[in-house]
Amino acid sequence: MSVVTSGATTSPPPDRSAGRDFGLLWAGQSLSLFGDQFMTLALPLLAVTVLGASPAQAALLPFALFVPFLPLGLPAGAIVDRLPRRTVMLVCDGVQVLAFGAIWVLAAAGGLTFPLLFALILVSGCAVVFFQVAYTSYLPSLYDEADALHRGNTRLALSESAAKALGPMAAGPVIAALGLVGAIAANMASFAASLASLALIRHREPGTAALGVAHEPDAAHTPGTTDPDAAHKPGTATPRVAREPGWMRRDIAEGLRFALRHPMLRPVLVCGTTYVLFLSMVETSLVLYCRNVLGLSPGWIGVVIGAAAAGYPIGNLLSTRLIRRLGSPRTLVLAASVSVLGIVAMPALGSLGGPTGAIGLVAGSIIHCVGEGAFSPTSLTMRQVLTPAALLGRVGSVQRFLLWGAIALGSLLAAGATALGGLAMAVWIGALGTVLCLPALLQRGIRTAMTSHA
Repeated sequence: MSVVTSGATTSPPPDRSAGRDFGLLWAGQSLSLFGDQFMTLALPLLAVTVLGASPAQAALLPFALFVPFLPLGLPAGAIVDRLPRRTVMLVCDGVQVLAFGAIWVLAAAGGLTFPLLFALILVSGCAVVFFQVAYTSYLPSLYDEADALHRGNTRLALSESAAKALGPMAAGPVIAALGLVGAIAANMASFAASLASLALIRHREPGTAALGVAHEPDAAHTPGTTDPDAAHKPGTATPRVAREPGWMRRDIAEGLRFALRHPMLRPVLVCGTTYVLFLSMVETSLVLYCRNVLGLSPGWIGVVIGAAAAGYPIGNLLSTRLIRRLGSPRTLVLAASVSVLGIVAMPALGSLGGPTGAIGLVAGSIIHCVGEGAFSPTSLTMRQVLTPAALLGRVGSVQRFLLWGAIALGSLLAAGATALGGLAMAVWIGALGTVLCLPALLQRGIRTAMTSHA
């Protein structure tokens, strides 16, 4: 399969039904991602300017969003693998509508406090855990070929890139026109749109787990293989056996063993966890860094953050070409190196101060986003292809547990670093720490795969 080797394959004609359902999934998720970017700008500003929170307290809001991945991340994978994944996504979008609707009503009525905001973001984070595990496990059931699967992942990544580029820039004028409460209402509406699009999807996963069944791996799914063709065909189902007492513990352990013993998946997971831990320190501090250190207005902060994300679609579009030319392992190493270079450049150039510092911050972030834009869909497709169908939820939950849990811990570190040494120190520690992801990626499994695909 061409997503993990050099060279291309020929795919059969596309399934029109799968294309329609993917279009609905893509449209709904694109709107939701766009709304999320309003929160990137609105939540810390709401906490600081309306609720009177300190910058260190505002840095705790991303912690509230992502900390549920620590206690719920692994159990979510076991549960999602036993439930219809589309249904899980519908329920989670409904919870998001209710959570942000409550924030909107309380803020409009003047009854919102920082503890209430923190608690509602925590509820939203719990829904995000289950949605993300179900979402990345659902897409492989739509497509039978790895090339089509990578195209789908790339399109979804492009939507995320576009949202990161345009969302903050749109958020500035929206906040200026409607206020911070209006931005929260816009995010609630985006989740409602995602809920409606999911409800219109006709596809049902063939042979997916109903509640009360479990996966029994076969010899072809032995962890440790580096041959993707020895794993599963995307979209197929795996025989399962009846549920027994202790099923969740055993299912979680099975997913952990597969992910952490696989010679190619393990280095990618360790690299991603290290990278995200320190990157989250930078991203958590960035809005207030632009406001307090660089002295930028909310409108200009949106321009800086949105323009910086322009590198994502470039990386997304380059990923397919790089995979065909270099193979997935070399693409991952190249993408990670470019991303780290850009992140380290951000505080170095931003420290110049004023408009020059803002322009330098954007330049470093664009470079970083090109690398991350190529890394993300490549690593996701690799994981989906190398993982048996019945383990997709659990292996995805291991990845989400590690990466999104690292976001929560990184946000907490950013809050501590900000309280002790200021916003500039938090950004510098985060930027330099991302360098550690490169030796984490270059473990033996990736080095061997790079040699075999040379």
